[in-house]
Amino acid sequence: MTTKMKRALVTGGSGDIGEAICLALAASGLHVIVHANQNITKADNVVEKIKSTGDSAESISFDITNQTITQQAIEKLLEQGPIQVLVNNAGIHQDAILAGMKPEQWNQVIDVNLNGFFNVTQPLLLPMMQTRWGRIINLSSIAGVMGNRGQANYAAAKAGIIGATKSLAIEMASRGITVNAIAPGIIAGSMTDKTFDKSKIKQLVPMNRAGTPEEVASLVNFLASDAASYISSQVISINGAMS
Repeated sequence: MTTKMKRALVTGGSGDIGEAICLALAASGLHVIVHANQNITKADNVVEKIKSTGDSAESISFDITNQTITQQAIEKLLEQGPIQVLVNNAGIHQDAILAGMKPEQWNQVIDVNLNGFFNVTQPLLLPMMQTRWGRIINLSSIAGVMGNRGQANYAAAKAGIIGATKSLAIEMASRGITVNAIAPGIIAGSMTDKTFDKSKIKQLVPMNRAGTPEEVASLVNFLASDAASYISSQVISINGAMS
């Protein structure tokens, strides 16, 4: 790793989409910090994949819902210099219709998906602003755009991410920092494979297939590049023409 290499932090980097994002960013010449909450072994495996191709990465583990622990972890990362690319990818869902939803289901989903965004992003902003170059890419969801039965908690959190993205983009615009949201539809992986069979996907998706983590990662990679320097405050859907 050289001192000139820009650093990227990918929360939830040990998951299916997160791993694809980490690999893509590393291949583009970024030093990638692969975050996990508890599954640090999987994050380490992603790091090894990146290093095996000659690219640069490290792993880190902390609970993004714990503001104190997150602050401490980020302060340690910032000792090595600013993080100029942030991908807020970590997320969970606990589905239930609202009439039967337990308070802990609501609170946990909001805590990870929305409060976690604040806990990670806020302490990175001033150092990023001082460099006058940055990319913040927030993973929302089609549920945050359209709503979805049984996901009022998840949809609320992901819609909140969209609102935060648009507001932060305005605040950061004069500092050379872009802020965008990506709203994936049905993407193949462990979170969706058990929920949607092929016939259901064909019914819901005009393209008749699920998207791939690599397709999402390609979009993230573009938004993180110099080529996307005039794109900000956008919500870009990647859903096979579902909307």
